[in-house]
Amino acid sequence: MAETTHQFRAETCKLLNILTHSLYTNHEIFLRELLSNASDALEKVRFLQATGGDVRDPELPLEIRIAMDKDAHVITISDTGIGMSEQKMIDNLGTIARSGSEQFLREREAEKGDVKEAELVDDSKAEDDEEAIVERDDSKPSDAAQIIGRFGIGFYSVFMVAQKVEVTSVPATGDAVAHVWTSEGTGSFTLRALEGAEAEGIRRGTSVKIFLRDDAHEYEEKWRLESIIRKHSNFLPFAIELDGSRVNTTAALWREPKFSISKEQYNDFYKFLTYDQTEPLDVIHFSVDAPVQFNCLLYIPGTTVDVFDERKDEWGPDLYVRRVLIDRHNKELLPNWFAFMKGVVDTEDLPLNISRETLQENTILRKISQTATRQILTHLERLAKSDPEKYEAIWKLHGKYLKFSFDSYQYRDRVASLLRYATSTQGDKLSSLEDYIARMKPEQKEIWYVAGSTLEAAKVNPHLGQFRRKGVEVLYLTDPVDEFALETIMQFKDHPFKSVEMAEAGALDAYPDVEDAEPKPEPLSEAQKPELDALIAAVKTILGDQVKDVRVTQRPIDAAACLVSPEGVSSSMEKLMRVMQKSDGIPQKILELNPDHSLVRALMGICSANADDALLKDMVNSLFDSTLLLDGYMNDPFAMAERSMRLLKQAAGWYSDLRK
Repeated sequence: MAETTHQFRAETCKLLNILTHSLYTNHEIFLRELLSNASDALEKVRFLQATGGDVRDPELPLEIRIAMDKDAHVITISDTGIGMSEQKMIDNLGTIARSGSEQFLREREAEKGDVKEAELVDDSKAEDDEEAIVERDDSKPSDAAQIIGRFGIGFYSVFMVAQKVEVTSVPATGDAVAHVWTSEGTGSFTLRALEGAEAEGIRRGTSVKIFLRDDAHEYEEKWRLESIIRKHSNFLPFAIELDGSRVNTTAALWREPKFSISKEQYNDFYKFLTYDQTEPLDVIHFSVDAPVQFNCLLYIPGTTVDVFDERKDEWGPDLYVRRVLIDRHNKELLPNWFAFMKGVVDTEDLPLNISRETLQENTILRKISQTATRQILTHLERLAKSDPEKYEAIWKLHGKYLKFSFDSYQYRDRVASLLRYATSTQGDKLSSLEDYIARMKPEQKEIWYVAGSTLEAAKVNPHLGQFRRKGVEVLYLTDPVDEFALETIMQFKDHPFKSVEMAEAGALDAYPDVEDAEPKPEPLSEAQKPELDALIAAVKTILGDQVKDVRVTQRPIDAAACLVSPEGVSSSMEKLMRVMQKSDGIPQKILELNPDHSLVRALMGICSANADDALLKDMVNSLFDSTLLLDGYMNDPFAMAERSMRLLKQAAGWYSDLRK
């Protein structure tokens, strides 16, 4: 048969130019697309064989082979798949956006006649209704559903690297002869039949011969092709041999039934996926049929993960479309408060050639994210109840990320039940908010908390004294985001969150003191009240503009003094606001004195005797320094050290005189 020349239509030529120069920004994608086409061709043969159909050369193994000729700058990709007749080559290779795979699936569906309108899922409901999630329990998709290509434009990506392409194909059914399709990706293609000696030895399947452009010779290197295969096509279900050695040796574990996978297999796949040699703490593996069909395999690492700093671009599951990698670390699949998770999401409902920019606006991706997020939350909720020790281990490593759910109105109430905190009554044991509520005092409404830079700092907060006296439990918040998160959530099960620093006078008076509480001092007498006023005036003079004001505290504290923000916010919240404003100075606050404290009463006596006493000045400044330290600030350390030495020297002298 003589060679025939066929013209691409004018609009097809324009589209081909767009496809090869604009749609794919990464030229290595051409290999992914050709391997996906080859996998589809093999899947069709497997489907025909499984359904009793006759195929040519039935003894041929289902595989893909890649050969390189560096001297000629040629790559050849061959498969033993379904192949194409002359007409199929004209239809599938001569018309852009015509997919042979799509046509194959439609024919199979038409044969079965099992697609009924009543079976379609109402996506508008499924998007927001958790009950609409249809989880596929350990079942695998049919052979036909494994076919990858649906859009029909991936083949043309080869012209990003090829100056000419030859496609030789023999159909797997019928008795058609081999044909060769040739094109330079411009205005036309040629087609001819192979006859005589030229056709000898050519068996079922398709071979794509790529004549590389001068700027694409990197793809004739074995290491380069191998890295692309491992990156994009490592989980295709058929063997890919490169110069005689198989490249893809790891199975797509997320596609396997859960009951057939051992813990060792899960752990080995995790190490392969992440290069982390520490075993994961937990595995979340599920398959969903509606509202979107996808498989999800996620791991909770057994080591801390820092993805908000130096590794801020390395979070999010890898997105696959029918086993083919589309996007590494896709941040649209999960909210940032699940950033610590590693794994894979594989969907049936996205085209292979979707761009990264389109992904960010894709409705299907949003539905996957919503469904996966709900599934993960359900898993963690069950784990927290069934295995609290394991959940606590997860919280200690990754809880800091879950706290960032405060900005999600949709999920933050559910995540609130997963929060865990150290408290003033539970020792080393962490507590949930539900458990805290169960231990509340009768008639207690507020969930009290205290924030500090560390657990030790939180424990010595001067506002905690009266809470200890009354036996009222307090949450210890030690992460900068903690207080911001609780203030945004506002309440949990109708119990508002409240900082101990915001406790009003008399807030705890209804509760009796605990048995071992120290007795309260006698209230000030009428004669002592002027002494307190004089001390406050003297402290104002001594501290000057270091403080906004000095006054008597009305708060239930047991320290000698505390600092209060003029804006009425807690000290930790004020620090966070100052960090956001990039202010690193010491804020001017209100100093409140506790007249029930023995130190303040001693200072009243010294001030009453001599308001200009140098000792009074040193002691007031030392008290202010200590209060600043408890508030998380450091004043002049050298002046503080010098004052401390003077006071120590004087105190030592007094003690020595008393012993004589």
